Parts: sequence; structure tokens; C-alpha cells
Amino acid sequence: MTANQKLQALGLTLPPPPKPLGVYQPFLIVGNMAFVSGHGTVKEDGTLIIGRVGEDMDIEAGKSAARQVGLAILATLKHNLGTLDRIDRVVKVLGMVNATLDFERHPYVINGCSELFAEIWGPEKGVGVRSAVGMATLPDNIPVEIEAQFLLK
Repeated sequence: MTANQKLQALGLTLPPPPKPLGVYQPFLIVGNMAFVSGHGTVKEDGTLIIGRVGEDMDIEAGKSAARQVGLAILATLKHNLGTLDRIDRVVKVLGMVNATLDFERHPYVINGCSELFAEIWGPEKGVGVRSAVGMATLPDNIPVEIEAQFLLK
């Protein structure tokens, strides 16, 4: 089953691809690599999930927010590549969690995105190297921001 077919089989709906909120490109191809700038928690209606993990939401809501960021990244990929099937594999994911100072489970939160990518491209090609870190704040008080790199076919 292709990545596009898996997306459809899972019944997932992608949000609109986010527009840049500053001076940067949300998507860039260099050689055989696709780079996706930091994406936030854009929902289907274009609004954002807002809040800090450990204060405004619990860890499960944070993980769900990270999955939503993954969907926003998929939307950007599909918008720019025309299909998710041009992705050969996930190379790197950097996840940033807007969390309270005592929160320590950032990797668990970012699993929301990583598990989504594994569902789409499989456990071998959908899982790359990763970092998950905590932040004092994120733009617009979103709970999660994620950037990613992909190898193209």
C-alpha cells in the first residue's frame, strides 16, 4: 500500500498547509532531500491548538497535538510534492514542546508525530533520527512545533 493509500485507509483529513508567519520557506528541496520548516498545531479549520503541556493540557493532549502537527507536515508535503508517494523515508524529526519547567516527557509527546509517520511510511521508512526538547514558549502559545527532513525517491 502506498503512502497516499495509507493516508486514505486511515481516514485522515489533512489541514490546510500552513502559510509562513515570517521570512522563511515552509518547504524546500535540496538535491534529493525535502526540508519542512517548523510546523505548528494547525487544525482542519485553520485554527491552532493552544496551550502549554503540564499546565493547560495533559501529556495525552500534548501527544495528540504532536499528531496534529504531523498532519500539517503531511499537508505541506502533499501540497508541494503533489503526492506523499515521492517520499522515500523520514530522515530526521526535531520536536519542540512548550511545557512547564517540571515536565520531562518530551519524547512521549513527540511520539504523536513519529507514530503517525510510521503509520504512513511503515516502521522502517517512517522512523528516522529524532530529537525532542522542551521550550519555555512557542509561537502563539502552541504546545508543539516540529520540523522534519525527508529523503525523496
